[in-house]
Amino acid sequence: MNINQKTVNTIRVLSAEAVEKAKSGHPGLPLGAAPMAYELWANHLNNTAKDPKWINRDRFVLSAGHGSAMLYSILHIFGYDVSKEDLMNFRQLNSPTAGHPEYGHVSGVDATTGPLGQGIAMSVGMAMAEEHLADKFNREGFPVFDHYTYVLCGDGDLQEGVSQEASSLAGTLKLGKLIMLYDSNNITIEGSTDLSFTEDVLKRYEAYGWDIQEVEDGNNLQMISEAIELAKKLIDKPSLIKINTEIGFGSPKVGTAGVHGSPLGEEALEATKKSLNWEEKEWFTVPDDVAEHMENIVYNKEILYNNWISMMEDYKKEYPELHLEFINWQGDIDVTAHFEDASMLSFGKDMASRAASGEVLNRLSNIVPNLFGGSADLAPSNNSNIKNSGSFSSEDRGGRNIHFGIREFAMAAIANGISLHGGLRPYVATFFVFSDYLKPAMRLSAIMNQPVIYILTHDSIGVGEDGPTHQPVEQLAMLRSIPNLITIRPADNRETAVAWHYAISSKENPVALVLSRQTLPSVEGTGKDLLKGAYIVNMEEKQLDLIIIATGSEVSLAVDAAHMLEGEGYGVRVVSMPSMELFNRQSEEYKNSILPLSCRKRIAVEAGSSFGWGKYVGIDGDVIGIDRFGMSGPGAEVFEALNITSHNIVSKAKNILE
Repeated sequence: MNINQKTVNTIRVLSAEAVEKAKSGHPGLPLGAAPMAYELWANHLNNTAKDPKWINRDRFVLSAGHGSAMLYSILHIFGYDVSKEDLMNFRQLNSPTAGHPEYGHVSGVDATTGPLGQGIAMSVGMAMAEEHLADKFNREGFPVFDHYTYVLCGDGDLQEGVSQEASSLAGTLKLGKLIMLYDSNNITIEGSTDLSFTEDVLKRYEAYGWDIQEVEDGNNLQMISEAIELAKKLIDKPSLIKINTEIGFGSPKVGTAGVHGSPLGEEALEATKKSLNWEEKEWFTVPDDVAEHMENIVYNKEILYNNWISMMEDYKKEYPELHLEFINWQGDIDVTAHFEDASMLSFGKDMASRAASGEVLNRLSNIVPNLFGGSADLAPSNNSNIKNSGSFSSEDRGGRNIHFGIREFAMAAIANGISLHGGLRPYVATFFVFSDYLKPAMRLSAIMNQPVIYILTHDSIGVGEDGPTHQPVEQLAMLRSIPNLITIRPADNRETAVAWHYAISSKENPVALVLSRQTLPSVEGTGKDLLKGAYIVNMEEKQLDLIIIATGSEVSLAVDAAHMLEGEGYGVRVVSMPSMELFNRQSEEYKNSILPLSCRKRIAVEAGSSFGWGKYVGIDGDVIGIDRFGMSGPGAEVFEALNITSHNIVSKAKNILE
């Protein structure tokens, strides 16, 4: 057995042992796909354990994240910070070797995967980021950004709609440095893929504009290597390499659904080792000759890395200003001083918060030159276009505006990939009601601590004539339920500007900016206190009798209602609460100063589901919301018909007060 084959079998055995010890996991993919993964990592993937975050490394995304045991085994033998003990603690509580790869938990994992298809979409984002950054920073003789994005996927990934959305866009954009290895084993959990998946995948990808290849024997390292080399030479097409494998190769359960997601069992594991000519008796052993072989591979990777570091020293001398920009783009650009300038909060007239957002985005685009994003075919409505900045395309890699097409889910997942790549601040935009399509990727943004900015316009029944299909009702409650996601619904221009301040300054929280279609009146007293999540915009003139809490377009209604009630002798406080999450982070002292425990008479007002407001109004309070779907008609009339009015607030308040 030659050393390459022995190393492949090392990956197979380590993976199967990890699954067996955990009594949980997926041994089938590692046993079948280990040859393609090894060949890629050993002979093509330009990365190094010396600097796992190296900005010019080739990216590797295991979209078929259930095969995580294979990735951990690879990281272990390639010198990353994954120890033998980590392999032994696979899938155990607080172990870095989690059941699916988790970004930030172990070095060498470029993306959190497991929800099938999203890894492919994130890889598209990484490839887009490489092209955009290369256009900005590369100069003749100085390939600052010159790397590939590789993704390993399975049959399941290619059945998910998000992979099809993203792959279609990748073909349109001619992302030649995106290479996908397709582990085609024709098995899913329920059995043969013939049950539900019979199309010709290669023809589908050819229609998308990809180059296609097929490797008949997934154990033939030379054929795999030749296919990768050919794919790397293409500059105007992403590449799909279909590699035919046998799930559970070498095991008694080879080719069956039973090996997909269950341990082999000790008897079957021993039989597998025997079929692979594995001679090591102790579990989790890397044979000495394999370890020596890997030392040479790791050393060669470090040489490539050191050469790039040396090149960057020369680049710094040749292009000092550009090098400084390169450094700044990798870090955080502080915008605080700009928001202390009154001009950032000045608009001259009342406008819809979506329009105010567009104004701020364009002001920020000059301050934050690495803003990079766009809309799912709704830029004119979302006000999400950066003016005079071009469109990112196959002809113009420097364009800052991305046209995602009507692909909301892929858009959000691609933004995650752009963010994970580093060097850029991605934002995406669509109608708020379509956050339902974004949600799985927004959830991954939050899990991975990626500060993707989500511009979500047409935020309520104010959408009007488009009717209930386009009027978000339950979506605010949905977003607020996602841990680590900050949802902000501004009341006017100034709150919108400060919301952008928070969003662009965020380092680890994705932020959803929930914005109106209709013009919102400016509310006196709004501004920077939005950063605290909730604050007083109308202080009671007399002894406090009632607190009205509102968000977005309902804040002005609440203020109007408060003035009516104060005219009748009541002391009414109005609190703008644009972000529950930010308010919940404040001290108990601050929270009690805004919502004193002594005042139990409270009303929350929001043109959406009442779900979640009980925490703030208590059992003695009330909520004016919408616990039904909307209706078609002019927006103002819909608000009236569904009782989201200042007069209804007054009526409800009197019921509580009296």
